[in-house]
Amino acid sequence: MNLITSRDNPQVKAWRRLAQDTTAYRKAGQFWLEGDHLCRAAIDRGVKPLQIVLSATCFEKQGPQWARLTDALFVLPDALFASLSGLESPAQMGFVVAWSAQGQISSEASTVVLDRLQDAGNVGAILRCASAFGYRQVLAIKGTAALWSPKVLRAGMGAHFGLHLIESVSDADVAALDVPVLTTSSHEGPFLHELLQRKELTPKCAWVFGHEGQGVSDSLMALARQKVRIAQPGGEESLNVATAAAICLHASATAAI
Repeated sequence: MNLITSRDNPQVKAWRRLAQDTTAYRKAGQFWLEGDHLCRAAIDRGVKPLQIVLSATCFEKQGPQWARLTDALFVLPDALFASLSGLESPAQMGFVVAWSAQGQISSEASTVVLDRLQDAGNVGAILRCASAFGYRQVLAIKGTAALWSPKVLRAGMGAHFGLHLIESVSDADVAALDVPVLTTSSHEGPFLHELLQRKELTPKCAWVFGHEGQGVSDSLMALARQKVRIAQPGGEESLNVATAAAICLHASATAAI
């Protein structure tokens, strides 16, 4: 166990950057997980932390169980640990986990494409939906919120560790997919429930979900084999993008059941 008590310790500064800077993971090659739920979700998926950081209170209660995972176990006074966090109510533990840049795109995988989504909560929620409904590959068009940022990780609730995530992809990458591209639209194409009734939906596809205000870009719309509308009998003009994604991915994933 390594005890650190100074705010000016270089290691503390490095953790703070990872915990509070949305894109620090890209330069550092590491990302920060905070909180018992996320850390345990990572362990359950076979993730091995490079470092474990505990508050003094957490170490008193849970130290032995975490000490088994790594020799790089650090303990901070509660107030110092809280200074790392970007949360109003900081957790009492964190992992530092290795991160590497994206691998190869699988052209035949069922895929979710995120087109410049800005809100970290929306991005994380869609990652949860992708994992829940069997869409293992997620491609983020340049301009989308950083997928491994602390806020997206928290919103994803552990979904990251079951997904193949690739950032900064281009329209050409989407065009190269060997699965049909589907997009949502507020005014074009058949309704989702009609496609279900006609058995014209399949999980083997790439769903594109667009920017919260601007929607899917024209260039990606042009790649769509099918534009789909979601019926809204209540009369609202539009749906939150994460809500729309949940509806579409569930419908497509369960179409053959």
